[in-house]
Parts: sequence; structure tokens; C-alpha cells
Amino acid sequence: MQFPKGTIKELTIYSKELGEEMQLLIYLPANFSPLYKYSLLIAQDGRDYFQLGRIGRLADEYLYEKEIENLIIVGVPYKNVEDRRKKYHPEGVQTQSYIRFLAHELVPFLDQEFPTYHMGSTRALIGDSLGATVSLMTALQYPHTFGKVLLQSPYVDQKVLELVADLPEPQLLDIYHIIGKQETEVQMTNGKVGDFLTPNRQLSKLLKERPFTYFYEEFNGNHTWTYWQPDLRRALKMLF
Repeated sequence: MQFPKGTIKELTIYSKELGEEMQLLIYLPANFSPLYKYSLLIAQDGRDYFQLGRIGRLADEYLYEKEIENLIIVGVPYKNVEDRRKKYHPEGVQTQSYIRFLAHELVPFLDQEFPTYHMGSTRALIGDSLGATVSLMTALQYPHTFGKVLLQSPYVDQKVLELVADLPEPQLLDIYHIIGKQETEVQMTNGKVGDFLTPNRQLSKLLKERPFTYFYEEFNGNHTWTYWQPDLRRALKMLF
């Protein structure tokens, strides 16, 4: 069945935090109207979520069937692998600036441009691998701004675990978390091979011990879009 298609606009905004132009891909539903209010989903790896994740097509279907609430999806693409590492890795030179860009520049811009709810509980972050890592770090730092976070196979290190353990108000966050059982030898962008499964299990144990709203699943598969793409069907429905 063909569903009415939403539109994807390309915009750029200048980030003072990062000192550079940031490209945005903005999905507006087919029946978009300034008379309605919209929840926000902000995707790191923005282009990947639209092209490989086909998230726009999925939103078209769910919105047409009225299976999810009104939603605007904002993809923030990375420029290249190095740029991605600088902005998403817990030790990245621009990671803190990127997190501030999301909370202090992108959200106010979107709230001004579009009819959004202006509430943390209606804003979600999503990412895969390092994109999931920076999404989680941002939500932990700004839980009043971003109330939901969708993690697909995040890179987890000691710093990430400490941030989770230290969050004073875990009840503010709704977290969706998946990891593949075969993610024990993941080829990383720095050329190394890493075990993602073990630290993700540590993260899961930590999240379960505290009053987060939390969903966790280990899927039979590895660190690729082959598994992340079909998972979006359930993820979007659970969070929206």
C-alpha cells in the first residue's frame, strides 16, 4: 500500500558552539499543519536514518494508520568518519560542544520554527553505535530537555557508565536499548576491533538498577543496519 508521503526539507543552521554550519534534514508528515502540535525525534547519523533506516517511510505508514503521535523527525548528518568521531565519541574533541549544540541551539531553533510541545517528555534522541552514545550522553546531561532516548548498539565505555550511575533524576528518562548477541568483534572506525556486547550488558544492568523507564533486548545479529532498520518498527511505536 502507498501511504501519503511526508516531505524532507534540508536546512542549515550556524552553530556558535561548534563554530560551523550544521546541516539538518527535517521530515514533516504528509498532513503537516501549524494547527497541530508535534513531538520531536532528533537523529544523529541523520542521513543514515533516512537512507538506510528508511525512517521517513516508516513514519508515513504509522502516521497514516494513526499508530504513533504527530511527529517531526530531524536528522543531523555527519560530514565524514572523522567528524563523526570528533562529535560523538565520549572522548571526542567536539563532543561536549555538540551536546550543547543539540540542547542550546537546535532545540530552541526547532521550537521556534515548528509547532512543537516545548516539553522534555515529547523530545527523543536516536542513534546507532557512536550516534547512540552521544544521544545517551546528551539525554543524561539534559534530562529536562530530552525525555526519551533510543539506543541501537551504543558504544559504551567507563565514562558512559559513570554518567548513568551519577544521574540524580533517572525517573525523567525513558530509554529503549538494543544490542546484538554477535557484537563481540565490531570493526570500529579507528581501525580497532571491539567487544560491544559485554559493556552493553553492564550498561543494561546499571539502567535496570535505577528507576529509568527502560526496555532492553539482545537480538540475534551483528553491528549493522540489517538489524537496526527492522527494529525501528517497534522502537518508534514504543516511544511514540
